[in-house]
Amino acid sequence: MLEYFVQQLINGLTLGSIYGLIAIGYTMVYGIIGMINFAHGDIFMVGSFIALATFLILTSVFGFVFLPVVLLIVLIIAMLFTSAWGWTVERFAYRPLRGSFRLAPLITAIGMSIVLQNFVQVTQGARVKPLPPQIQGGITLMEGSTENGTILVQLSYMQMIIIFTTLVLMIGFTLLISRTSLGRAQRACEQDRKMAALLGVNVDRTISLTFVMGAALAAVAGLMFLLLYGVIDFYIGFLAGVKAFTAAVLGGIGSLPGAMLGGLAIGLIEVFWSGYFTVEYKDVAAFSILAIVLIFMPSGLLGKPEVEKV
Repeated sequence: MLEYFVQQLINGLTLGSIYGLIAIGYTMVYGIIGMINFAHGDIFMVGSFIALATFLILTSVFGFVFLPVVLLIVLIIAMLFTSAWGWTVERFAYRPLRGSFRLAPLITAIGMSIVLQNFVQVTQGARVKPLPPQIQGGITLMEGSTENGTILVQLSYMQMIIIFTTLVLMIGFTLLISRTSLGRAQRACEQDRKMAALLGVNVDRTISLTFVMGAALAAVAGLMFLLLYGVIDFYIGFLAGVKAFTAAVLGGIGSLPGAMLGGLAIGLIEVFWSGYFTVEYKDVAAFSILAIVLIFMPSGLLGKPEVEKV
């Protein structure tokens, strides 16, 4: 039925937008230092908890009631604190191992993921943290009738905000990397870090800023996840991180547009499979599609084959 299909399409694009924002952090770090930051999903989780705590403090302690101002303050604080977390993880966990064998940073990334999960679990508790719906309402796009009644295709205001924010951030980061000095430094480090350092690029600062930017995007995704679903716990970072990493690989690891495309693809696969088949196997469907794509396109949808230097 067309109305049901359109509604699932909207839901898939919304979920995929969140995955895409997280996936950008994976692909930016991999593009520069060739390392998968498996703690990035937990940075997203930390951003959600910071956003929730900030929101409750502003509304319950200080009595702020004007929602747009509250959400703007929450977003800024979440991005600042989460970026600080990202910088700290890079500075003290990854930088000392940058010249080590390739498995060392990978093991450290997994270790940092476990540390962040357990830190939040100990400090915030293992129970889920709810937040009542803050942005309600929407517009009705289509209306149809079925044997069981009327079906409405609705685009909520929250979904509009998520899709619009993701589009703006994607365009902004693409322009930043292609037209700014920081972007040129990042692309130089991606091609050859040693040569970039010889030409005057501050490699350590560039890599740190890349982690900071990825963490800031994860904070935005964390706030949107909180507002959309209204419930978080210490484990959401692992699940979302695995999906976002899958999205980055599917789109082509190292490609920003590929990360966003992969995120949208994973979101659509999950939602359509859940809607038309069974929700229990939605993850199986997503990973099966990933395997099929990588068999025929090992570099992903938009990835470029690696050129071996000799």
